[in-house]
Amino acid sequence: MRIEIAPGVRLFVDIDGFGLVPDGPAMRDKPTLVLLHGGPGFDHTGFKPAFSQLADIAQIVTYDHRGHGRSDPRPVDEWTLDTWADDVVRLCDALGIDQPIVLGQSFGGFVAQRYLARHPGHPAKVVLSSTSPAFNLARKLPVFERLGGPAARELAETFWRHPTEANTEQYLRELHPLYNTRPPASADGRQRARYRLDILRHFIVHEMHGMDLAPGLAAARCPVLVMAGAHDPVCPPADSADIAAALPTGLAELQVYPDSGHGAWRDEPEAAFAALRRFILA
Repeated sequence: MRIEIAPGVRLFVDIDGFGLVPDGPAMRDKPTLVLLHGGPGFDHTGFKPAFSQLADIAQIVTYDHRGHGRSDPRPVDEWTLDTWADDVVRLCDALGIDQPIVLGQSFGGFVAQRYLARHPGHPAKVVLSSTSPAFNLARKLPVFERLGGPAARELAETFWRHPTEANTEQYLRELHPLYNTRPPASADGRQRARYRLDILRHFIVHEMHGMDLAPGLAAARCPVLVMAGAHDPVCPPADSADIAAALPTGLAELQVYPDSGHGAWRDEPEAAFAALRRFILA
């Protein structure tokens, strides 16, 4: 479905599972888990079907960020972290969701960090999965070199410094396979997604290079689970350690998965989903 979150702004939204379920003589509310996809320029389809396994304990809301995927196209001046972060609140208001549990994967984690800073009282809990508080190119390049050799390092540096249509396609083709330690569950995943790679290039040049999300994390008021893969080339685990250190004392839980790359729920699903289940139910 497409949900209008502001005049003329519609997001594609999908929902997995009932939110109100029978429990003996009463009806019980399940928590709502809102999933923020990566990119930018990608869509929500990478979460499917993996996150359906949590539908027994939470109602799961997936959506495509403003301008992305199956959401309505939007002008370039709306392609900002502030807009995407505020859209989390707008969407929850439109759907009547109170105190969501918000999970941000990769770029979705950038959005979730900005959302925490701008709306600290809104979420019940937040999960920051394989994400970073800043650009930190110097951390990425040695990991790409270790996983793919000098050519991988060179391509990564060229793309992240000066993304073009040509090197974006080359980066996705040659370096995305290095992101994870196990092959994707389906070879059809990339074909399912709807890409807006112009948003990716615009964000890298205009916002990501100067991004610094750590100071805003001091505003957080809710528990935050920070999940990192030890072999993640694009969001190395040191970035997650920076996030955990920037959060108020007692709110952060950092978990580094030793056999994972970009998204422990992809590479070590049993351990990662067990941690998510525990965190949601706590």
